[in-house]
Amino acid sequence: MANHHILDSHGVDIGSQDTWHVLITDALPESIVSTNITLLELLQKQEKPDVIVPLVDLLDTTGAQAGGLIKEVYELIVQHSSRLGLWVTADTDADALEGLSEFLSTHALIVIDVPKFADGRHFSFARTLRQIGYTGEIRVAGAFGRDQIAYMLRTGVDSFVLSEHDLEADSKFGIEQAFTALASSYDGRSASDLPMFAQPSEPSVA
Repeated sequence: MANHHILDSHGVDIGSQDTWHVLITDALPESIVSTNITLLELLQKQEKPDVIVPLVDLLDTTGAQAGGLIKEVYELIVQHSSRLGLWVTADTDADALEGLSEFLSTHALIVIDVPKFADGRHFSFARTLRQIGYTGEIRVAGAFGRDQIAYMLRTGVDSFVLSEHDLEADSKFGIEQAFTALASSYDGRSASDLPMFAQPSEPSVA
């Protein structure tokens, strides 16, 4: 955690206030920097922490919420957690989210990990989440461009994970510029209501 910072939508470092614990899995990206916890540690804890789990491990091969043993383990995690969050990679099929809208809405945080710098799918991922009615916190981590921050704010992203190295590099120019590059940023409305996502109007009939 010391090598990363979590910045809110105003560029304020909120890492010291972060209460999330991410469940350790083999596929856990390094960029998701919440405190790690194993399933055994979670089940043995007296208190109930906020826990982030991988969305892909909760789904079946069709992209629907899995049943059987996976569902039983998930329900155990629910019982031993205060709040639940999910982490996903930006290459997850954004269209599949529409069928999971009710399930996603029960989670307070969704972390989108961007695995490659040239990958721009996190924009459509965040936009889709807002369009299907997700109102929780959306956080982006991984290899995203700092010049993309203002645009991500417009799609509904609330917070960003930056490495110590990247933050120091950006400090030469002022990281706050990344949050004020656009005159208007996301203000809590659905992304579909924002001007950049407005549907074209029907042509008037003479």
